[in-house]
Amino acid sequence: MIFRQLFDAVSSTYTYLIGSHRGGGAILIDPVLERTDQYLKLLDELGLRLLKAADTHLHADHITALGALRDKTRCVTVMGEQSSADTVSVRVADGDVIDVDGISLTALYTPGHTDDSYCYLMQDRVFTGDTLLIRGTGRTDFQNGDAGQAYDSLVGKLLTLPDAMFVYPGHDYNGNTVSTIGEEKACNPRLQVKDRAGYIALMNSLHLAEPKKMSVAVPANQRIGLSQQRLEQEGRAISPQALMQMSESERRSVLLVDLRDSQERTRHGIIADSLCLPYQELSASLARDGLLAALQRDTGRQIVFYCAFGERSAMAVRIAEEAGILGVRHLSGGIAAWHQAGGKLVAADQAGAC
Repeated sequence: MIFRQLFDAVSSTYTYLIGSHRGGGAILIDPVLERTDQYLKLLDELGLRLLKAADTHLHADHITALGALRDKTRCVTVMGEQSSADTVSVRVADGDVIDVDGISLTALYTPGHTDDSYCYLMQDRVFTGDTLLIRGTGRTDFQNGDAGQAYDSLVGKLLTLPDAMFVYPGHDYNGNTVSTIGEEKACNPRLQVKDRAGYIALMNSLHLAEPKKMSVAVPANQRIGLSQQRLEQEGRAISPQALMQMSESERRSVLLVDLRDSQERTRHGIIADSLCLPYQELSASLARDGLLAALQRDTGRQIVFYCAFGERSAMAVRIAEEAGILGVRHLSGGIAAWHQAGGKLVAADQAGAC
């Protein structure tokens, strides 16, 4: 495994790069916009392909690099399902597993600092965002923060982890880089309260100033979605309504390709008669000897990609065209829009599905 802890001095933010191996895939956690070129340079130096970029919550002290990294690398963006960000590729829930080329991180929903806060657990370490800091904890006085929920997240989830578990926070203002769960239990002054009421009283007495960039960062971080309008204007998108209104013969001429992973399909279902092809396997499948290229060549069916919200499928249209496969479209707004329009979904393991 390749692991790097990177630091942005302006916002005192830690960003974490985790890679499987040289030449393999990688994920970035809590990337900062101004550091985008640094990340890309490091990825190139280490021979890594950025497959996913995740935020632990919607940040108030810096602008995220999720959108910039997606645009430059076509990586998948990840946030919690409670996030107010307009669109990300994948929205995780408590207990979901984020897989990146053999690396697995478990999403832990830990509200309190904000209502969309998550921590990411991996083997011997946990990336705690602003929920648990070294010798501190995240403030709870904005973005629907709640001191009681923060206590529950800390005591009920993070502090139940093994004492030897490494703690990698989202920020540090005192030069600390890493701690452990056991160390924070013993030495973190905010964790020495007697009970939940004591923690609430402590947090409500802080009266902290707002983050300097909050008025800029929060609105910017709520608008990071990939615009799908251009594909619609170019006729390379199809609306859920138009797909539902197709005749039986028209539908037979279309090959629906679901780009979500198995976890998403199991939870939400799929459109019947879809081919399941995870986004990370798309490029190989579009190669001349790949499955999707062969299917399109042999059947002449028009490919229509879809995913959760339309981000991955919009990128897939461009990737397919670069591979020489033309006439490809995507489902605008993805499964979310399909469901909102009244489209039917079937269980992923139902006969005839995937």
